[in-house]
Amino acid sequence: MDRNQPRDCTVFGVDIGKNVFHVVGLDGSGAIVQRVKFRRETLLQFFERAARTLVGMEACPGSQWLARKLQTMGHEVRIIPAQFVKPYVKSNKNDTIDAAAIAEAATRPTMRFVGIKQPDQVDLQMMHRVRSRLVSARTNLICQMRAYCLEHGVAMRQGAGVFKLDICRVIEDLDNDLTPMARSVLRDLHDDLRRLEARIRQVSDDIEKIADSDERARRLMTIPGIGPLGATAILSAVGNPSRFAKARDVAAWLGLVPRQYSTGGKQTLLGISKRGNNYIRRLLIHGARSCLMHLNRDKDRLGHWIDELRLRMHVNKVTVALAAKLARIVWVILTKPGATYMRQPAA
Repeated sequence: MDRNQPRDCTVFGVDIGKNVFHVVGLDGSGAIVQRVKFRRETLLQFFERAARTLVGMEACPGSQWLARKLQTMGHEVRIIPAQFVKPYVKSNKNDTIDAAAIAEAATRPTMRFVGIKQPDQVDLQMMHRVRSRLVSARTNLICQMRAYCLEHGVAMRQGAGVFKLDICRVIEDLDNDLTPMARSVLRDLHDDLRRLEARIRQVSDDIEKIADSDERARRLMTIPGIGPLGATAILSAVGNPSRFAKARDVAAWLGLVPRQYSTGGKQTLLGISKRGNNYIRRLLIHGARSCLMHLNRDKDRLGHWIDELRLRMHVNKVTVALAAKLARIVWVILTKPGATYMRQPAA
């Protein structure tokens, strides 16, 4: 019998590689029925011949593409976070053992899975990650230029906005201690900074156009503190909102709820867990901080709630609490067609 011929299995576990994929099949009792490995071009041929069943894999680059391909063939696909697969690795680690652990983890009724994204969601997430990388590069470049100026005794004001104003004045000021070589280097770095700024504006404009054309994004932007960046980032990462049983699950998924270390009937709550997507969590917290500064307390019922918290909590705790509330509102709007945030004054 051809060892690469699919056998009757209840679940297949796939360990994804760049070119080689290891597949392990389990029967209904959890016993290993088949161990095979394939090149990328032959893996899909194997699953086309296999009976339609459950397929599990780890969340990694390429897992979303493979999951969509297998779904079109009729298989049920479950993507598992890598940290949840690790406890099922029995002893030494290799690719076949990892595939067997993935297959076992995929059958657990309490396992948590990653949502399968559509190509447009993957593309939108890619744009956000490109923009995040460009913003990080801009920050690194500004810090580098500031340090070079300090090496020649020239200090500038803090903040990216005022730095862009000061750097031109510093380069053109012939009375400071900058050497001709330092001025030449700073001019080249300033040109790099302008190109980065233009690229960031271009990507941001593209994201805003997508937000304006998407009905769900427009409804999300009615929430205070959520703009085009936050709305599109949420849509690209959340996937199917119905996989969250309740609104608090979204806040927990984003790491905006307290960590818990409880034992012996004594409940101990610590700081926020900071799990999940740190990019969306950062956008929500920045949006919440903006609400604390600019939200009209008289025209929005959130204003009264914020003022009450502010009387008994530090402003940073209030910010995180508001971000968690915004995450719960996001779930409500995404799960109810046509729902928007209604700005109602406090009763």
